[in-house]
Amino acid sequence: MADAPLGGFLLPLDGNSKEEKSSIPKIALSQGTTYIGRDRIPVADKRLSRRHIAVCTSADGSAHILVEGTNPVVIQSKGQRNKLLSGAKWKIHTGDIIELIPGHYLFKYVAANDTTDWRIPTTTREKRPSAEESSEGKQLALNRKRMHTISEEEALATNSNDVLQCSNQQPNTSSEGIRNFQISKNKLPLTFRLLRVKELPEWANTNAASINDVIQGNVLVAVLSNYMVDIDWLLSECSMLKKVHHVLVLHGEGDGTLEYMKRKKPPNWILHKPPLPISYGTHHSKAMLLVYPRGVRVIVHTANLIYVDWNNKTQGLWMQDFPWKDQNSNSKGCGFENDLVEYLGTLKWPEFIANLPTIGSFSINPSFFRKFDYSSAKVRLIASVPGYHTGSRLSKWGHMKLRTVLQECTFENQFEKSNLIYQFSSLGSLDEKWMAELASSMSAGMTEDKKPLGIGKPLIIWPSVEDVRCSLEGYASGNAIPSPLKNVEKEFLKKYWARWKSSHAGRCRAMPHIKTFTRYSGQNIAWLLLTSANLSKAAWGALQKNNSQLMIRSYELGVLFLPYTGKYECSFSCTDDGRLSEDELASRGSVEVKQTKLVSLAWKGDENKGSAEVIQLPVPYELPPRLYSSGDVPWSWDRRYTEKDVYGQVWPRQRFKTLLCRDILYQTAQNQSLDDCCRVMEITKGLDLFPGKASAR
Repeated sequence: MADAPLGGFLLPLDGNSKEEKSSIPKIALSQGTTYIGRDRIPVADKRLSRRHIAVCTSADGSAHILVEGTNPVVIQSKGQRNKLLSGAKWKIHTGDIIELIPGHYLFKYVAANDTTDWRIPTTTREKRPSAEESSEGKQLALNRKRMHTISEEEALATNSNDVLQCSNQQPNTSSEGIRNFQISKNKLPLTFRLLRVKELPEWANTNAASINDVIQGNVLVAVLSNYMVDIDWLLSECSMLKKVHHVLVLHGEGDGTLEYMKRKKPPNWILHKPPLPISYGTHHSKAMLLVYPRGVRVIVHTANLIYVDWNNKTQGLWMQDFPWKDQNSNSKGCGFENDLVEYLGTLKWPEFIANLPTIGSFSINPSFFRKFDYSSAKVRLIASVPGYHTGSRLSKWGHMKLRTVLQECTFENQFEKSNLIYQFSSLGSLDEKWMAELASSMSAGMTEDKKPLGIGKPLIIWPSVEDVRCSLEGYASGNAIPSPLKNVEKEFLKKYWARWKSSHAGRCRAMPHIKTFTRYSGQNIAWLLLTSANLSKAAWGALQKNNSQLMIRSYELGVLFLPYTGKYECSFSCTDDGRLSEDELASRGSVEVKQTKLVSLAWKGDENKGSAEVIQLPVPYELPPRLYSSGDVPWSWDRRYTEKDVYGQVWPRQRFKTLLCRDILYQTAQNQSLDDCCRVMEITKGLDLFPGKASAR
């Protein structure tokens, strides 16, 4: 489909209604409707909704706006300021000024057919600050400008050193392994997929998933589990959810967002925040359970239900469909089933009755999900549940659950004392004792010679400041990598840092929100966990009382990929309605398989030789990782960065300092560090952190 013709522009202005000389670029408006909000302009201010206003332009130059967000918008027109509340509509003309928040985020509207010289700037990438007058500075400025149109991944394909200089990287000649990630539909449940990234070339999105690849078909009941939920985006992106009669949203949102969700949700939706018995915990699990006439679809992923997570970040997703059990089945359930139902039982959601056409009436509670046959699952669930876990429950959750499962597994001899990878998007307040505790769990398992695998050396893959600065979103992507300086700059962590490099997956500039923990040798993988859990005691738990008690603060959920031998039930689908291709019909059924072998996308072996069936996992970072060089600085979101990013911004922008500090206070509280909280209180001294509300005492 051809792009819609241009309808006009929004020009950013400063507080004095003069054209802004830096930061936000102009916004092109296509004829028709364009949504403007926090996702379109790279800001962290949560007063701006992600779809704050809708601007509708016509070929004749006329335009109007509709206020979609909850906060008022001001229109300056013909010398008057007109305040519009949520839901209001207003006709605008060339030269009118829009204040997205009264007094803030000013834009001038210019129709595309207007011939007046409005001196429309593009971005500050066309300007040369005095510091760039040197030869080296001019070259760097040119590189930034080129990054506007050439992605780093395209530069790798053409060996463009100019673009690579911006992110302080060397040319990488590794193949674009994601191109070869071609896996048959019936084997998709044996691996995971990356989510599509909107601004990447098509080859980088090979076999990638979008939310509409997941939520589709005749859904009868939907259970959506997440931390953040943008209900406006979710309903616009998946409009079919409006027709689902029973939707349960398990969330971790605060009171303000929850009140908005209650106003905007369809009447048949149920919102539930699972209980948090220990302070500073969160409901962080990201999963979906979709019930169909033919069975249930289970999805475990890493993305919040918000636009940027499903379009701009490196994310991961696993999915498998399971049929209804035979009514006469006496099955006691497999490990996957028992883990799933036990985890769901901790969430304490209000039961509700669902009348499922042609199937019957059911009470939707955790036990309902025992009605499906999970025997074909070849992954294990690793969950965290808040509480003080002792006795038999000590090994059910967090890193002790992972330890227990791995202890039952046998791995190839090559993985003896092999390395570990911790890759995540938020770093807690850690110490060396706890890191050793976690490594002990991550290193569990036996070799083929019946010897313990031994403690592996962990590396932490974490974006550097340059990675964030040159990313698709610039510094704004750092909002989703929320770790304070004091957590990041602990001296003992320096030996762990490794670079975020994703040339083979085309995602060098798509900052990681995915969380993976793995043990590897070369391009061979012993096991891999795709999870919502970051590297923190709150997520994984910490042993107490002489290792007899595990304390966990948050809910987390992940899927563990392991090699296996035995029967494999070819993939069942909830959405094919029984219409299978000839190839699918021919391969349907239970087959005996060889030992599976887990490998990365860069694996170079011959899968047609040897005794194992090769399963590729789209690990989005290169193996082995590159250690930080002396010039690499790990990203922390409460440091000031004065070198401009690809949007011409510095970090943090002054107007967002208050909101950033509020986020940091929340994050440091989660990481249980009084020192961190005191430090941020010093930073924020004199700031009104909660404008419009009485100060908390």
